Amino acid sequence: MRAIDEANTLGRMSHMTWEPDEETLAAFRHLAIQNAIEYEGKAAVGSVIGRLMASRSDLRPHGKIISPLIAKAVHEANAMASDLGIDALTTLLENEAPHLLEKREKKERREGLPLLKKAVKGKVVLRFAPNPNGPLSFGHARGIVINGSYAKEWDGELILRFDDTDTVVKPPLPSAYEQIPEEAEWLLGFKPHRIVIASDRIPHYYEHAEQMLSRDFGYVCQCSGEEFKEFRISKTNCPCRTNDVDKNLQLWGQMLDGTFVPGDAVVRVKTSMDLKNPALRDWPALRIQNTAEHPHPRKEIGSLYRVWPLLDFQSAVEDHLQGVTHIIRGKDLMDSTRKQTLLYEHFGWSYPETMYWGRVKVHEWGGFSTSQMRRDIEAGMFSGWDDPRLPTLSALRNRGITNQALRSFWEELGVTQKDISVPLSTLYSHNTKSIDDGAPRISFVRNPHQVKLIGTHQDSIAVDVHPNHPERGKRNFSLLTSSVWIEKEDSKIQELRLKGFCDVKNVDGSAHIGSKERSDRRPIVHWVSNDNSTDGVLLVPNEETIESIHGKLESHQYPIGTMVQIERIGYARVVDSSTLMFTHS
Repeated sequence: MRAIDEANTLGRMSHMTWEPDEETLAAFRHLAIQNAIEYEGKAAVGSVIGRLMASRSDLRPHGKIISPLIAKAVHEANAMASDLGIDALTTLLENEAPHLLEKREKKERREGLPLLKKAVKGKVVLRFAPNPNGPLSFGHARGIVINGSYAKEWDGELILRFDDTDTVVKPPLPSAYEQIPEEAEWLLGFKPHRIVIASDRIPHYYEHAEQMLSRDFGYVCQCSGEEFKEFRISKTNCPCRTNDVDKNLQLWGQMLDGTFVPGDAVVRVKTSMDLKNPALRDWPALRIQNTAEHPHPRKEIGSLYRVWPLLDFQSAVEDHLQGVTHIIRGKDLMDSTRKQTLLYEHFGWSYPETMYWGRVKVHEWGGFSTSQMRRDIEAGMFSGWDDPRLPTLSALRNRGITNQALRSFWEELGVTQKDISVPLSTLYSHNTKSIDDGAPRISFVRNPHQVKLIGTHQDSIAVDVHPNHPERGKRNFSLLTSSVWIEKEDSKIQELRLKGFCDVKNVDGSAHIGSKERSDRRPIVHWVSNDNSTDGVLLVPNEETIESIHGKLESHQYPIGTMVQIERIGYARVVDSSTLMFTHS
Protein backbone atom coordinates (compact mmCIF):
# COMPACT_ATOMS: atom_id res chain seq x y z
CA MET A 1 0.00 0.00 0.00
CA ARG A 2 1.18 3.46 -0.86
CA ALA A 3 2.85 5.22 2.06
CA ILE A 4 0.95 8.17 3.42
CA ASP A 5 2.79 11.16 2.04
CA GLU A 6 1.56 13.61 4.59
CA ALA A 7 2.82 11.45 7.44
CA ASN A 8 6.25 11.69 5.86
CA THR A 9 6.25 15.43 6.48
CA LEU A 10 6.63 14.86 10.22
CA GLY A 11 10.05 16.04 11.33
CA ARG A 12 12.49 14.03 13.39
CA MET A 13 11.51 14.63 16.99
CA SER A 14 12.49 13.24 20.32
CA HIS A 15 10.17 10.57 21.70
CA MET A 16 10.19 12.39 25.02
CA THR A 17 9.32 15.87 23.70
CA TRP A 18 7.27 15.01 20.65
CA GLU A 19 4.30 17.24 19.90
CA PRO A 20 2.38 17.48 16.63
CA ASP A 21 2.77 20.67 14.65
CA GLU A 22 0.09 22.26 12.46
CA GLU A 23 1.16 20.30 9.39
CA THR A 24 0.90 17.03 11.30
CA LEU A 25 -2.57 17.88 12.63
CA ALA A 26 -3.64 18.69 9.05
CA ALA A 27 -2.36 15.27 7.98
CA PHE A 28 -4.49 13.57 10.67
CA ARG A 29 -7.48 15.59 9.55
CA HIS A 30 -6.99 14.60 5.93
CA LEU A 31 -6.66 10.92 6.81
CA ALA A 32 -9.90 11.09 8.80
CA ILE A 33 -11.69 12.78 5.87
CA GLN A 34 -10.32 10.12 3.51
CA ASN A 35 -11.75 7.40 5.75
CA ALA A 36 -15.11 9.18 6.01
CA ILE A 37 -15.32 9.37 2.23
CA GLU A 38 -14.49 5.69 1.81
CA TYR A 39 -17.06 4.55 4.36
CA GLU A 40 -19.91 6.95 3.54
CA GLY A 41 -19.59 9.22 6.57
CA LYS A 42 -18.73 6.50 9.07
CA ALA A 43 -15.00 6.88 9.56
CA ALA A 44 -13.53 4.70 12.31
CA VAL A 45 -10.75 5.76 14.67
CA GLY A 46 -9.11 2.33 14.62
CA SER A 47 -9.07 2.24 10.83
CA VAL A 48 -7.35 5.63 10.58
CA ILE A 49 -4.80 4.83 13.29
CA GLY A 50 -4.11 1.42 11.77
CA ARG A 51 -3.45 2.93 8.35
CA LEU A 52 -1.16 5.57 9.82
CA MET A 53 0.83 3.18 12.00
CA ALA A 54 1.18 0.58 9.24
CA SER A 55 3.03 3.07 7.08
CA ARG A 56 4.89 4.95 9.85
CA SER A 57 6.26 2.62 12.50
CA ASP A 58 8.31 5.48 13.96
CA LEU A 59 5.07 7.07 15.19
CA ARG A 60 4.00 4.07 17.23
CA PRO A 61 5.75 5.23 20.45
CA HIS A 62 3.52 8.31 20.34
CA GLY A 63 0.23 6.38 20.19
CA LYS A 64 -1.08 7.82 23.45
CA ILE A 65 -0.70 11.33 22.06
CA ILE A 66 -1.92 10.51 18.55
CA SER A 67 -5.03 8.46 19.45
CA PRO A 68 -7.14 11.26 20.98
CA LEU A 69 -6.12 13.60 18.18
CA ILE A 70 -7.24 11.08 15.57
CA ALA A 71 -10.49 10.52 17.50
CA LYS A 72 -11.20 14.24 17.37
CA ALA A 73 -10.40 14.41 13.65
CA VAL A 74 -12.66 11.41 12.93
CA HIS A 75 -15.53 12.95 14.89
CA GLU A 76 -15.19 16.20 12.93
CA ALA A 77 -14.93 14.36 9.58
CA ASN A 78 -18.09 12.35 10.24
CA ALA A 79 -19.91 15.51 11.32
CA MET A 80 -18.87 17.25 8.08
CA ALA A 81 -20.06 14.24 6.08
CA SER A 82 -23.45 14.45 7.78
CA ASP A 83 -23.78 18.22 7.38
CA LEU A 84 -22.14 18.80 3.99
CA GLY A 85 -22.27 15.43 2.24
CA ILE A 86 -19.63 13.11 0.78
CA ASP A 87 -19.23 15.15 -2.40
CA ALA A 88 -18.21 18.20 -0.37
CA LEU A 89 -15.59 16.15 1.51
CA THR A 90 -14.26 14.82 -1.78
CA THR A 91 -13.91 18.36 -3.14
CA LEU A 92 -12.10 19.42 0.02
CA LEU A 93 -9.63 16.54 -0.28
CA GLU A 94 -9.15 17.21 -3.99
CA ASN A 95 -8.01 20.73 -3.09
CA GLU A 96 -5.90 19.95 -0.01
CA ALA A 97 -4.63 16.35 -0.39
CA PRO A 98 -5.60 14.93 -3.78
CA HIS A 99 -3.26 11.93 -3.53
CA LEU A 100 -5.40 10.52 -0.72
CA LEU A 101 -8.27 10.07 -3.18
CA GLU A 102 -6.32 7.43 -5.11
CA LYS A 103 -7.29 4.73 -2.64
CA ARG A 104 -10.98 5.58 -3.02
CA GLU A 105 -10.73 5.39 -6.80
CA LYS A 106 -9.19 1.92 -6.54
CA LYS A 107 -11.87 0.80 -4.10
CA GLU A 108 -14.64 1.96 -6.43
CA ARG A 109 -13.05 0.09 -9.32
CA ARG A 110 -13.15 -3.16 -7.33
CA GLU A 111 -16.89 -2.83 -6.79
CA GLY A 112 -19.30 -4.11 -9.43
CA LEU A 113 -17.84 -5.07 -12.78
CA PRO A 114 -14.05 -5.48 -13.01
CA LEU A 115 -11.96 -3.47 -15.41
CA LEU A 116 -12.18 -4.73 -19.00
CA LYS A 117 -8.63 -5.68 -19.92
CA LYS A 118 -7.05 -4.24 -23.08
CA ALA A 119 -10.15 -2.18 -23.77
CA VAL A 120 -9.88 0.88 -26.00
CA LYS A 121 -12.58 3.54 -25.89
CA GLY A 122 -14.77 3.31 -28.97
CA LYS A 123 -13.12 0.07 -30.15
CA VAL A 124 -14.71 -2.53 -27.88
CA VAL A 125 -16.98 -5.12 -29.55
CA LEU A 126 -18.86 -7.67 -27.43
CA ARG A 127 -21.52 -10.18 -28.27
CA PHE A 128 -24.43 -11.94 -26.63
CA ALA A 129 -25.25 -15.15 -28.48
CA PRO A 130 -28.40 -17.02 -27.38
CA ASN A 131 -29.90 -20.07 -29.03
CA PRO A 132 -33.34 -18.86 -30.20
CA ASN A 133 -35.10 -22.07 -29.14
CA GLY A 134 -37.20 -19.86 -26.90
CA PRO A 135 -37.29 -16.30 -25.56
CA LEU A 136 -34.86 -15.05 -22.95
CA SER A 137 -34.70 -16.39 -19.41
CA PHE A 138 -33.45 -14.94 -16.14
CA GLY A 139 -30.07 -16.60 -16.77
CA HIS A 140 -29.78 -14.99 -20.21
CA ALA A 141 -30.17 -11.60 -18.52
CA ARG A 142 -26.69 -11.98 -17.10
CA GLY A 143 -25.08 -12.10 -20.53
CA ILE A 144 -27.09 -9.16 -21.81
CA VAL A 145 -26.49 -6.99 -18.75
CA ILE A 146 -22.76 -7.67 -18.38
CA ASN A 147 -21.92 -7.34 -22.07
CA GLY A 148 -24.25 -4.38 -22.50
CA SER A 149 -22.80 -2.56 -19.48
CA TYR A 150 -19.27 -2.93 -20.82
CA ALA A 151 -20.34 -1.83 -24.31
CA LYS A 152 -21.92 1.29 -22.82
CA GLU A 153 -18.95 2.04 -20.55
CA TRP A 154 -16.45 1.79 -23.41
CA ASP A 155 -18.56 3.44 -26.13
CA GLY A 156 -18.41 0.12 -27.90
CA GLU A 157 -20.79 -2.18 -29.72
CA LEU A 158 -22.97 -5.04 -28.54
CA ILE A 159 -23.80 -7.71 -31.10
CA LEU A 160 -26.90 -9.85 -30.65
CA ARG A 161 -26.11 -13.08 -32.45
CA PHE A 162 -28.56 -15.92 -32.93
CA ASP A 163 -26.67 -19.22 -32.73
CA ASP A 164 -29.35 -21.18 -34.58
CA THR A 165 -27.42 -23.93 -36.36
CA ASP A 166 -28.99 -26.87 -34.52
CA THR A 167 -32.26 -27.93 -36.15
CA VAL A 168 -32.60 -31.27 -34.34
CA VAL A 169 -31.73 -31.12 -30.61
CA LYS A 170 -32.63 -27.47 -30.01
CA PRO A 171 -34.71 -26.35 -32.99
CA PRO A 172 -35.23 -22.57 -33.10
CA LEU A 173 -38.59 -21.03 -32.23
CA PRO A 174 -39.62 -18.62 -35.03
CA SER A 175 -41.23 -16.10 -32.67
CA ALA A 176 -37.99 -15.83 -30.67
CA TYR A 177 -36.27 -13.94 -33.49
CA GLU A 178 -38.57 -10.98 -32.84
CA GLN A 179 -39.07 -11.39 -29.10
CA ILE A 180 -35.40 -11.63 -28.09
CA PRO A 181 -34.31 -8.27 -29.62
CA GLU A 182 -37.28 -6.57 -27.97
CA GLU A 183 -36.46 -8.13 -24.60
CA ALA A 184 -32.80 -7.21 -24.95
CA GLU A 185 -33.71 -3.60 -25.67
CA TRP A 186 -36.10 -3.52 -22.68
CA LEU A 187 -33.44 -4.90 -20.38
CA LEU A 188 -30.58 -2.70 -21.59
CA GLY A 189 -32.40 0.51 -22.34
CA PHE A 190 -30.87 0.56 -25.83
CA LYS A 191 -31.00 -1.59 -28.94
CA PRO A 192 -28.18 -4.04 -29.71
CA HIS A 193 -25.94 -2.35 -32.24
CA ARG A 194 -25.93 -5.28 -34.64
CA ILE A 195 -28.04 -8.40 -35.09
CA VAL A 196 -26.41 -11.44 -36.69
CA ILE A 197 -28.27 -14.66 -37.55
CA ALA A 198 -25.93 -17.62 -37.96
CA SER A 199 -28.27 -19.52 -40.29
CA ASP A 200 -27.95 -16.60 -42.75
CA ARG A 201 -24.18 -16.96 -42.72
CA ILE A 202 -23.65 -20.60 -43.76
CA PRO A 203 -21.73 -19.67 -46.95
CA HIS A 204 -19.12 -17.90 -44.79
CA TYR A 205 -18.65 -21.03 -42.67
CA TYR A 206 -18.34 -23.14 -45.82
CA GLU A 207 -15.67 -20.76 -47.11
CA HIS A 208 -13.62 -21.16 -43.94
CA ALA A 209 -14.12 -24.92 -43.91
CA GLU A 210 -12.72 -25.09 -47.42
CA GLN A 211 -9.77 -22.92 -46.35
CA MET A 212 -9.06 -25.39 -43.53
CA LEU A 213 -9.09 -28.31 -45.94
CA SER A 214 -7.07 -26.51 -48.61
CA ARG A 215 -4.44 -25.44 -46.09
CA ASP A 216 -4.34 -28.92 -44.57
CA PHE A 217 -5.27 -28.05 -40.98
CA GLY A 218 -8.65 -29.68 -41.35
CA TYR A 219 -9.80 -33.02 -42.74
CA VAL A 220 -12.95 -34.99 -43.50
CA CYS A 221 -13.29 -37.87 -41.07
CA GLN A 222 -15.39 -40.93 -41.99
CA CYS A 223 -14.90 -42.74 -38.71
CA SER A 224 -17.96 -43.47 -36.61
CA GLY A 225 -18.34 -41.70 -33.31
CA GLU A 226 -17.39 -44.83 -31.39
CA GLU A 227 -14.37 -45.48 -33.58
CA PHE A 228 -13.04 -41.95 -33.16
CA LYS A 229 -13.62 -42.17 -29.41
CA GLU A 230 -11.22 -45.10 -29.29
CA PHE A 231 -8.60 -43.11 -31.22
CA ARG A 232 -9.06 -40.17 -28.87
CA ILE A 233 -8.66 -42.35 -25.78
CA SER A 234 -5.60 -44.13 -27.16
CA LYS A 235 -4.08 -40.83 -28.40
CA THR A 236 -3.63 -42.23 -31.89
CA ASN A 237 -4.48 -40.70 -35.25
CA CYS A 238 -7.50 -41.95 -37.13
CA PRO A 239 -6.77 -43.17 -40.70
CA CYS A 240 -8.62 -40.18 -42.20
CA ARG A 241 -6.07 -37.78 -40.79
CA THR A 242 -3.60 -38.75 -43.51
CA ASN A 243 -5.96 -37.77 -46.34
CA ASP A 244 -4.28 -35.40 -48.77
CA VAL A 245 -5.87 -32.03 -49.64
CA ASP A 246 -7.49 -33.29 -52.86
CA LYS A 247 -9.06 -36.24 -51.06
CA ASN A 248 -10.47 -33.99 -48.34
CA LEU A 249 -11.94 -31.55 -50.85
CA GLN A 250 -13.52 -34.46 -52.75
CA LEU A 251 -15.09 -35.81 -49.56
CA TRP A 252 -16.23 -32.30 -48.63
CA GLY A 253 -18.06 -32.08 -51.94
CA GLN A 254 -19.78 -35.39 -51.20
CA MET A 255 -20.89 -34.06 -47.82
CA LEU A 256 -22.51 -31.14 -49.61
CA ASP A 257 -24.10 -32.96 -52.57
CA GLY A 258 -25.96 -35.62 -50.59
CA THR A 259 -23.66 -38.58 -51.20
CA PHE A 260 -23.20 -38.87 -47.44
CA VAL A 261 -25.98 -39.03 -44.85
CA PRO A 262 -25.79 -37.86 -41.23
CA GLY A 263 -23.10 -39.79 -39.38
CA ASP A 264 -21.12 -40.70 -42.50
CA ALA A 265 -18.61 -37.86 -42.29
CA VAL A 266 -17.59 -34.80 -40.28
CA VAL A 267 -14.99 -32.10 -40.82
CA ARG A 268 -12.39 -32.03 -38.05
CA VAL A 269 -9.82 -29.43 -37.02
CA LYS A 270 -6.30 -30.84 -36.88
CA THR A 271 -4.82 -30.24 -33.46
CA SER A 272 -2.90 -33.13 -31.91
CA MET A 273 -4.13 -36.48 -30.69
CA ASP A 274 -1.76 -36.45 -27.73
CA LEU A 275 -2.97 -33.20 -26.18
CA LYS A 276 -3.50 -33.48 -22.45
CA ASN A 277 -7.17 -32.45 -22.73
CA PRO A 278 -9.08 -35.12 -24.72
CA ALA A 279 -11.77 -32.58 -25.74
CA LEU A 280 -9.19 -30.69 -27.80
CA ARG A 281 -8.00 -33.65 -29.86
CA ASP A 282 -9.03 -33.13 -33.51
CA TRP A 283 -12.38 -31.65 -32.54
CA PRO A 284 -15.33 -31.68 -34.99
CA ALA A 285 -16.19 -28.46 -36.84
CA LEU A 286 -19.01 -29.32 -39.27
CA ARG A 287 -21.48 -32.20 -39.60
CA ILE A 288 -24.40 -33.33 -41.74
CA GLN A 289 -27.97 -32.78 -40.53
CA ASN A 290 -31.13 -34.35 -41.89
CA THR A 291 -32.80 -31.09 -42.87
CA ALA A 292 -35.25 -32.91 -45.13
CA GLU A 293 -36.73 -34.49 -42.03
CA HIS A 294 -35.84 -31.62 -39.70
CA PRO A 295 -35.88 -28.44 -41.79
CA HIS A 296 -34.78 -25.19 -40.26
CA PRO A 297 -37.84 -23.39 -38.81
CA ARG A 298 -36.97 -20.20 -40.71
CA LYS A 299 -38.79 -20.64 -44.00
CA GLU A 300 -36.10 -18.85 -46.00
CA ILE A 301 -33.60 -21.46 -44.79
CA GLY A 302 -35.69 -24.64 -44.52
CA SER A 303 -33.78 -27.51 -46.17
CA LEU A 304 -31.41 -25.26 -48.09
CA TYR A 305 -28.30 -26.63 -46.35
CA ARG A 306 -27.29 -30.15 -45.41
CA VAL A 307 -23.95 -29.42 -43.75
CA TRP A 308 -24.03 -27.29 -40.63
CA PRO A 309 -21.23 -25.95 -38.42
CA LEU A 310 -20.97 -27.04 -34.81
CA LEU A 311 -21.11 -24.23 -32.30
CA ASP A 312 -17.40 -23.99 -31.47
CA PHE A 313 -16.49 -23.57 -35.14
CA GLN A 314 -19.39 -21.29 -36.07
CA SER A 315 -18.86 -19.05 -33.05
CA ALA A 316 -15.10 -18.81 -33.56
CA VAL A 317 -15.39 -17.84 -37.22
CA GLU A 318 -18.20 -15.36 -36.55
CA ASP A 319 -16.36 -13.69 -33.68
CA HIS A 320 -13.45 -13.06 -36.05
CA LEU A 321 -15.64 -11.82 -38.91
CA GLN A 322 -17.54 -9.45 -36.65
CA GLY A 323 -14.42 -8.07 -35.01
CA VAL A 324 -15.28 -9.19 -31.48
CA THR A 325 -12.65 -7.89 -29.05
CA HIS A 326 -13.90 -9.38 -25.76
CA ILE A 327 -15.78 -12.57 -24.91
CA ILE A 328 -17.46 -13.01 -21.53
CA ARG A 329 -18.75 -16.52 -20.96
CA GLY A 330 -19.36 -19.23 -18.36
CA LYS A 331 -16.35 -21.08 -16.98
CA ASP A 332 -17.96 -24.30 -18.26
CA LEU A 333 -16.98 -23.06 -21.73
CA MET A 334 -13.26 -22.90 -21.05
CA ASP A 335 -12.76 -25.88 -23.38
CA SER A 336 -14.51 -23.89 -26.11
CA THR A 337 -11.96 -21.13 -25.64
CA ARG A 338 -9.13 -23.67 -25.88
CA LYS A 339 -10.57 -25.25 -29.04
CA GLN A 340 -11.16 -21.90 -30.69
CA THR A 341 -7.72 -20.63 -29.77
CA LEU A 342 -6.18 -23.58 -31.63
CA LEU A 343 -8.34 -22.76 -34.65
CA TYR A 344 -7.32 -19.10 -34.50
CA GLU A 345 -3.67 -20.12 -34.47
CA HIS A 346 -4.22 -22.12 -37.66
CA PHE A 347 -5.83 -19.14 -39.39
CA GLY A 348 -3.29 -16.66 -37.99
CA TRP A 349 -5.90 -14.66 -36.09
CA SER A 350 -5.67 -13.06 -32.63
CA TYR A 351 -8.14 -14.49 -30.13
CA PRO A 352 -10.35 -12.00 -28.22
CA GLU A 353 -9.75 -11.19 -24.56
CA THR A 354 -11.83 -13.63 -22.53
CA MET A 355 -13.43 -13.45 -19.09
CA TYR A 356 -15.38 -16.16 -17.28
CA TRP A 357 -18.12 -16.33 -14.71
CA GLY A 358 -19.25 -19.17 -12.48
CA ARG A 359 -22.74 -20.54 -12.13
CA VAL A 360 -25.47 -18.63 -10.32
CA LYS A 361 -28.18 -20.72 -8.70
CA VAL A 362 -31.38 -19.18 -7.38
CA HIS A 363 -32.68 -21.23 -4.45
CA GLU A 364 -36.34 -21.09 -5.46
CA TRP A 365 -35.77 -22.13 -9.09
CA GLY A 366 -34.75 -25.68 -9.85
CA GLY A 367 -33.46 -27.07 -13.10
CA PHE A 368 -35.40 -24.91 -15.53
CA SER A 369 -34.08 -25.04 -19.09
CA THR A 370 -35.44 -23.33 -22.18
CA SER A 371 -36.00 -26.67 -23.90
CA GLN A 372 -37.91 -28.10 -20.93
CA MET A 373 -39.99 -24.95 -20.51
CA ARG A 374 -40.88 -25.12 -24.19
CA ARG A 375 -42.02 -28.72 -23.85
CA ASP A 376 -44.05 -27.88 -20.73
CA ILE A 377 -45.73 -24.94 -22.44
CA GLU A 378 -46.57 -27.05 -25.48
CA ALA A 379 -47.99 -29.70 -23.10
CA GLY A 380 -50.27 -27.10 -21.49
CA MET A 381 -48.54 -27.05 -18.10
CA PHE A 382 -47.98 -23.29 -18.41
CA SER A 383 -50.08 -20.67 -20.18
CA GLY A 384 -47.14 -19.33 -22.18
CA TRP A 385 -43.66 -17.91 -21.89
CA ASP A 386 -45.00 -15.09 -19.72
CA ASP A 387 -46.62 -17.42 -17.19
CA PRO A 388 -45.58 -15.77 -13.89
CA ARG A 389 -44.38 -19.08 -12.47
CA LEU A 390 -41.54 -19.28 -15.00
CA PRO A 391 -38.08 -17.68 -14.78
CA THR A 392 -38.31 -16.03 -18.20
CA LEU A 393 -37.89 -12.31 -18.79
CA SER A 394 -41.44 -12.03 -20.10
CA ALA A 395 -42.74 -13.79 -16.97
CA LEU A 396 -40.67 -11.56 -14.68
CA ARG A 397 -41.99 -8.48 -16.48
CA ASN A 398 -45.50 -9.86 -16.06
CA ARG A 399 -44.84 -10.20 -12.35
CA GLY A 400 -43.59 -6.62 -12.10
CA ILE A 401 -39.81 -7.08 -11.97
CA THR A 402 -38.17 -4.05 -13.55
CA ASN A 403 -35.26 -3.92 -15.96
CA GLN A 404 -33.39 -1.74 -13.46
CA ALA A 405 -33.73 -4.41 -10.78
CA LEU A 406 -32.36 -7.09 -13.12
CA ARG A 407 -29.46 -4.89 -14.16
CA SER A 408 -28.60 -4.04 -10.55
CA PHE A 409 -28.81 -7.71 -9.53
CA TRP A 410 -26.37 -8.91 -12.19
CA GLU A 411 -24.01 -5.95 -11.92
CA GLU A 412 -23.79 -6.46 -8.16
CA LEU A 413 -22.81 -10.13 -8.64
CA GLY A 414 -20.23 -8.98 -11.18
CA VAL A 415 -17.92 -11.30 -13.09
CA THR A 416 -16.38 -13.94 -10.87
CA GLN A 417 -15.56 -17.58 -11.49
CA LYS A 418 -16.90 -18.49 -8.07
CA ASP A 419 -20.20 -20.40 -8.13
CA ILE A 420 -22.88 -18.43 -6.33
CA SER A 421 -26.16 -19.47 -4.73
CA VAL A 422 -28.60 -16.68 -3.90
CA PRO A 423 -32.20 -16.44 -2.72
CA LEU A 424 -34.86 -14.83 -4.90
CA SER A 425 -35.24 -12.21 -2.18
CA THR A 426 -31.97 -10.68 -3.41
CA LEU A 427 -33.62 -9.82 -6.72
CA TYR A 428 -36.74 -8.65 -4.87
CA SER A 429 -34.62 -6.30 -2.77
CA HIS A 430 -33.30 -4.63 -5.92
CA ASN A 431 -36.82 -4.47 -7.31
CA THR A 432 -38.13 -2.78 -4.16
CA LYS A 433 -35.50 -0.06 -4.53
CA SER A 434 -36.54 0.34 -8.16
CA ILE A 435 -40.31 0.63 -7.69
CA ASP A 436 -41.04 1.79 -4.15
CA ASP A 437 -40.67 5.51 -4.73
CA GLY A 438 -43.07 5.44 -7.65
CA ALA A 439 -45.60 2.88 -6.42
CA PRO A 440 -48.90 4.39 -5.20
CA ARG A 441 -50.39 2.77 -2.12
CA ILE A 442 -53.58 0.77 -2.41
CA SER A 443 -55.66 -1.46 -0.13
CA PHE A 444 -56.77 -5.01 -0.81
CA VAL A 445 -58.67 -6.81 1.95
CA ARG A 446 -58.38 -10.58 1.88
CA ASN A 447 -61.15 -12.68 3.41
CA PRO A 448 -63.12 -9.46 3.97
CA HIS A 449 -65.17 -8.85 7.10
CA GLN A 450 -67.65 -5.97 7.08
CA VAL A 451 -67.72 -3.61 10.05
CA LYS A 452 -70.40 -1.00 10.77
CA LEU A 453 -68.94 2.16 12.31
CA ILE A 454 -70.68 3.53 15.38
CA GLY A 455 -70.02 7.10 16.37
CA THR A 456 -69.39 10.48 14.80
CA HIS A 457 -67.14 10.66 11.76
CA GLN A 458 -66.65 12.75 8.64
CA ASP A 459 -68.23 11.81 5.30
CA SER A 460 -64.86 10.97 3.71
CA ILE A 461 -61.28 10.37 4.61
CA ALA A 462 -58.31 11.58 2.52
CA VAL A 463 -55.06 9.57 2.67
CA ASP A 464 -51.82 10.28 0.80
CA VAL A 465 -51.36 8.34 -2.43
CA HIS A 466 -47.70 7.97 -1.42
CA PRO A 467 -46.47 8.73 2.12
CA ASN A 468 -43.21 10.24 0.84
CA HIS A 469 -44.82 12.36 -1.86
CA PRO A 470 -47.81 14.37 -0.61
CA GLU A 471 -47.69 16.35 -3.85
CA ARG A 472 -49.07 13.32 -5.69
CA GLY A 473 -52.46 13.82 -4.17
CA LYS A 474 -54.90 11.94 -1.98
CA ARG A 475 -56.88 8.71 -1.91
CA ASN A 476 -60.44 9.58 -0.91
CA PHE A 477 -62.57 7.05 0.97
CA SER A 478 -66.29 7.80 1.17
CA LEU A 479 -67.95 6.87 4.46
CA LEU A 480 -71.54 7.72 3.64
CA THR A 481 -72.72 4.19 4.48
CA SER A 482 -70.56 4.13 7.64
CA SER A 483 -69.32 0.68 6.65
CA VAL A 484 -65.77 -0.56 6.09
CA TRP A 485 -64.09 -3.86 5.23
CA ILE A 486 -61.20 -5.33 7.22
CA GLU A 487 -59.60 -8.76 7.07
CA LYS A 488 -61.41 -11.47 9.03
CA GLU A 489 -58.26 -12.20 10.97
CA ASP A 490 -58.07 -8.54 12.08
CA SER A 491 -61.67 -8.62 13.31
CA LYS A 492 -60.54 -10.87 16.17
CA ILE A 493 -58.62 -7.93 17.65
CA GLN A 494 -60.83 -6.07 20.10
CA GLU A 495 -59.04 -2.74 19.88
CA LEU A 496 -57.22 -1.60 16.75
CA ARG A 497 -56.58 1.40 14.57
CA LEU A 498 -57.88 1.85 11.03
CA LYS A 499 -54.82 3.19 9.25
CA GLY A 500 -55.01 6.92 8.62
CA PHE A 501 -58.48 7.18 10.13
CA CYS A 502 -59.25 6.42 13.78
CA ASP A 503 -59.06 4.06 16.74
CA VAL A 504 -61.90 1.54 17.02
CA LYS A 505 -62.90 -1.22 19.45
CA ASN A 506 -65.30 -4.19 19.44
CA VAL A 507 -64.97 -4.85 15.69
CA ASP A 508 -66.98 -8.11 15.51
CA GLY A 509 -69.75 -6.78 13.25
CA SER A 510 -69.70 -3.20 14.51
CA ALA A 511 -67.04 -0.91 15.85
CA HIS A 512 -67.12 2.09 18.12
CA ILE A 513 -65.10 5.02 16.84
CA GLY A 514 -62.50 6.40 19.19
CA SER A 515 -59.69 8.91 18.82
CA LYS A 516 -58.94 10.30 15.37
CA GLU A 517 -55.33 10.76 16.45
CA ARG A 518 -53.36 7.70 17.42
CA SER A 519 -53.63 7.46 21.18
CA ASP A 520 -51.85 4.22 22.05
CA ARG A 521 -49.90 1.30 20.59
CA ARG A 522 -52.89 -0.75 19.39
CA PRO A 523 -52.32 -2.65 16.08
CA ILE A 524 -52.76 -0.67 12.83
CA VAL A 525 -54.74 -2.46 10.10
CA HIS A 526 -55.59 -1.58 6.52
CA TRP A 527 -59.17 -1.25 5.35
CA VAL A 528 -61.39 -0.13 2.50
CA SER A 529 -64.72 1.64 2.68
CA ASN A 530 -67.85 -0.03 1.39
CA ASP A 531 -68.46 3.00 -0.85
CA ASN A 532 -65.00 2.96 -2.48
CA SER A 533 -64.28 -0.73 -3.04
CA THR A 534 -65.00 -3.44 -5.55
CA ASP A 535 -64.76 -7.21 -5.63
CA GLY A 536 -61.16 -7.86 -6.55
CA VAL A 537 -58.67 -10.65 -7.14
CA LEU A 538 -55.02 -10.90 -6.16
CA LEU A 539 -53.15 -13.43 -8.32
CA VAL A 540 -50.31 -15.07 -6.39
CA PRO A 541 -47.95 -17.32 -8.41
CA ASN A 542 -46.74 -20.43 -6.59
CA GLU A 543 -44.58 -23.30 -7.79
CA GLU A 544 -47.57 -25.46 -8.77
CA THR A 545 -50.31 -22.98 -9.57
CA ILE A 546 -51.45 -19.35 -9.59
CA GLU A 547 -53.62 -18.81 -6.55
CA SER A 548 -56.57 -16.44 -6.94
CA ILE A 549 -57.24 -14.65 -3.66
CA HIS A 550 -60.62 -12.92 -3.67
CA GLY A 551 -61.34 -9.87 -1.58
CA LYS A 552 -62.30 -6.22 -1.55
CA LEU A 553 -60.09 -3.94 -3.64
CA GLU A 554 -59.87 -0.19 -3.24
CA SER A 555 -61.44 1.43 -6.31
CA HIS A 556 -58.80 2.98 -8.57
CA GLN A 557 -58.11 4.13 -12.11
CA TYR A 558 -54.47 3.13 -12.43
CA PRO A 559 -53.49 2.02 -15.95
CA ILE A 560 -52.66 -1.60 -16.70
CA GLY A 561 -49.05 -2.28 -15.78
CA THR A 562 -48.87 0.23 -12.93
CA MET A 563 -46.84 -1.01 -9.99
CA VAL A 564 -48.59 -0.50 -6.64
CA GLN A 565 -47.82 -1.29 -3.04
CA ILE A 566 -50.64 -3.17 -1.33
CA GLU A 567 -50.96 -2.09 2.27
CA ARG A 568 -49.45 -4.72 4.61
CA ILE A 569 -49.08 -7.28 1.79
CA GLY A 570 -46.43 -6.25 -0.71
CA TYR A 571 -46.01 -5.04 -4.27
CA ALA A 572 -48.20 -5.90 -7.23
CA ARG A 573 -48.81 -5.06 -10.87
CA VAL A 574 -52.19 -3.83 -12.08
CA VAL A 575 -53.71 -6.38 -14.47
CA ASP A 576 -57.06 -4.58 -14.80
CA SER A 577 -59.37 -2.48 -12.62
CA SER A 578 -60.26 -5.43 -10.39
CA THR A 579 -57.16 -7.66 -10.64
CA LEU A 580 -53.64 -7.39 -9.25
CA MET A 581 -50.65 -9.66 -9.93
CA PHE A 582 -48.59 -10.16 -6.78
CA THR A 583 -44.90 -9.38 -7.31
CA HIS A 584 -43.24 -9.86 -3.93
CA SER A 585 -43.51 -8.71 -0.34
